[in-house]
Amino acid sequence: MTESPPPPRYTVAPGLDDIELLAHEAFAQIPEELSRHVVGVAIRVVDFPDEETIDEMELESPFDLLGLYSGVSLDRKSVDFTPSDVDMIFLYRRPLLDYWCETDEDLTHLIRHVLIHEIGHHFGLSDDAMHAIEEAAAADDAARDGGAAGGA
Repeated sequence: MTESPPPPRYTVAPGLDDIELLAHEAFAQIPEELSRHVVGVAIRVVDFPDEETIDEMELESPFDLLGLYSGVSLDRKSVDFTPSDVDMIFLYRRPLLDYWCETDEDLTHLIRHVLIHEIGHHFGLSDDAMHAIEEAAAADDAARDGGAAGGA
C-alpha cells in the first residue's frame, strides 16, 4: 500500500519557494469543477502586500491580508475583453505564517482555503459558494485520509 508522505516539518519558517511549492500542491487539491476553469491565472508568493494594496484596501496592518486576486474577474469580462496584464493570485507569506502559527491549521489546507477564496473572486462567486467548494475539498481530504487509514 502506498501512503502519502507526511507533511513537511519545518524547523524554520517556510520561505517563498516553500510556500510556492505548497501553493501548487494545494491548487492540485482544489475540486476540478473550479480548477479546470482557472487558465492563465498565475500564483505569486511575496512576503507582504505592497503599500499601494495596503492603502487601497485600507488595511490596518499588512498582516490583515493573506491573499489577493489581481485582475478582472470573469463576471466582469466581456466577449471583446482584451487583457492588459496577466490575472494573478498573490499569496502573502508572512501573514499566512502568522495565521498558521496562531491557529495550528495545516499549512497546505490554509493555502488551499486562500486559493479557493481568491479563485472564487475570479469567478465572481459568493462567499456561500466558496464555502461549499471548501467543504467539498475537505470532504475529499477526509475520504482520502480515511481510505489510506482504512487500507492499513
